[in-house]
Amino acid sequence: MQRFGTLSFGHYGPLGGGRQLSAGDSMLQAIDLAQGMDELGVDGAYFRVHHFARQQSSPLPLLAAIAARTENIEVGTGVIDMRYENPLHLAEEAASVDLISGGRLALGVSRGSPETVVRGYEAFGYTGSEDPRGADIAREHFDLFLRAVDGEGLAERDASSAFGTGARGLQRIEPHSPGLRSRVWWGAGNRDSAEWAGRTGVNLMSSTLLTEADGTPFDLLQAEQIESFRAAWREAGHAGEPRVSVSRSIFPITTAEERMYFGGRQDGDQIGVIDGMRSTFGKTYAAEPDELVEQLREDAAIASADTLMLTIPSQLGVEFNLRVVESFAKYVAPQLGWQAARS
Repeated sequence: MQRFGTLSFGHYGPLGGGRQLSAGDSMLQAIDLAQGMDELGVDGAYFRVHHFARQQSSPLPLLAAIAARTENIEVGTGVIDMRYENPLHLAEEAASVDLISGGRLALGVSRGSPETVVRGYEAFGYTGSEDPRGADIAREHFDLFLRAVDGEGLAERDASSAFGTGARGLQRIEPHSPGLRSRVWWGAGNRDSAEWAGRTGVNLMSSTLLTEADGTPFDLLQAEQIESFRAAWREAGHAGEPRVSVSRSIFPITTAEERMYFGGRQDGDQIGVIDGMRSTFGKTYAAEPDELVEQLREDAAIASADTLMLTIPSQLGVEFNLRVVESFAKYVAPQLGWQAARS
């Protein structure tokens, strides 16, 4: 494990006892938490994206705000649902955030996970899918997005325009961030999708679940998926080494409050049905630091990936989550090979 960060689902709404967490509260707390993590030397702050739900739905303004308040931490998504996106607009916004952050954007995208509405992307104007889950729309959008990120000319110049240079040919979108292509990730929930990402030449965000359920432990399924991805990358002839991330619910228990929330949470892998497919969900790790280190050393996917994302209970606020992250950074992560980004 070379890097670790947090993956926030960004939930907001009623907290019980008459308390309410608003969308504004959620975003402002995310900025404060990322700033605190940057000071600790944590490597990344990443956000899940869901539409028609009380969660983050338009993450790039948030990432730009975090980038402006931090110096080193990677800012990213895990993941943006490409079914809902205008590819060229997303490419413009992503390039802007990448430039503002000095190349710290880790843009995770994918077909997306189930939403709270039926074919919500059609309400956004993206119709005509022949796939019940809209995967064809997502792949088409992603292909055009990558072409834009690569700087390909996509619109004919108007030689007679008063705002042009009189040149002809195709114009790329602006702004353009030359290194952004190497910081694009695909979120994959199965082996086929991971292999496709490898052939395409983008990094891999292995999902919090896998659409396989044959009794094999989740971490072994995920490690096999990662190896399939890397093999596809090599076979396609791409240069360099791709990055790979996995996410886990991990809670070092160092206080009575943490024990109250997470003590005894040694959930095993779970089998369930999501999006119509039998799937395997990873377990929760919660223990005192020494025990946690031993458990995580046995997780094959964490050992294979270079980046670990800790899913955090964002509703519990900045102070609590920063303490959880600090405990992981102080007591657990160094034992897994991690070194702080800031000394």
